[in-house]
Amino acid sequence: MYRQFFGLKEKPFNITSDPSFLYLSRVHKEAFAHLIYGIKERKGILEITGEIGAGKTTLCRALLNHLDINTKSAFIFNSTLPEMQLFQTILEDFGVCVGRKTKASMLKQFNNFLLEELSKNNNVVLIIDEAQNLKAKVLEELRILSNLETEKEKLFQMILVGQPELREKLSSPNLKQLRQRIGVRFHIMPLSNSEISEYIYHRLKVAGSGGDIKFSDDAIEMIYKYSGGIPRLINTVCDKALLSAYVVETKYIDAVNIEKCIKEIEGVIFAR
Repeated sequence: MYRQFFGLKEKPFNITSDPSFLYLSRVHKEAFAHLIYGIKERKGILEITGEIGAGKTTLCRALLNHLDINTKSAFIFNSTLPEMQLFQTILEDFGVCVGRKTKASMLKQFNNFLLEELSKNNNVVLIIDEAQNLKAKVLEELRILSNLETEKEKLFQMILVGQPELREKLSSPNLKQLRQRIGVRFHIMPLSNSEISEYIYHRLKVAGSGGDIKFSDDAIEMIYKYSGGIPRLINTVCDKALLSAYVVETKYIDAVNIEKCIKEIEGVIFAR
């Protein structure tokens, strides 16, 4: 609705996980480096956690775009699947045609797939999003799956991505063996106050802004206090702020605009 008014080629503050909009804050750069290191050094199991809306999925999508042709990947979004369906989905996402749908058969197929990729000097990466939803039994099965290795290296790398509850679940005594196999762990913190402005103008620039859309310092401060530095919440406020600015035909967004948007997001009803 407001794109033409602001001269934008697309909406800058969608809450979808679009890697083209990824803003690499200091923490996101560090998380990305940890992921690349864990994959290249074949560390086996990697764990990435962060609050809801911290940019975990977007970071993983950017990672997939960064991997070379010698790295085969699968991205599992539905972590609530039963054990057998999850294994089947993993195989199919890697392009393996599943034969008999038994655990022994699928495990053998997966092992053969990994050995074939190794013979081609390829690496294999499995990403499981929302991993905090995985049941302890399934996590233990994934640990057993991670035992597929040669004498010198892991046959595939598994990235468990989830909310802070994932860390709590992995601290369970029942998952001690899995926890000991995690080679890389990183927690994505929210954006700092000083990064909020850079984040907002980065997304505007990617969306095609020529620099004429301005947020006042007070508006930026208010966005930070409301969002706590969580990118998804920043996007929600800024998208509503652009719509509000469009209605009154201005490209300058101040604290009054932001305060009104926050109240509307929180369900405050204004008298007309």
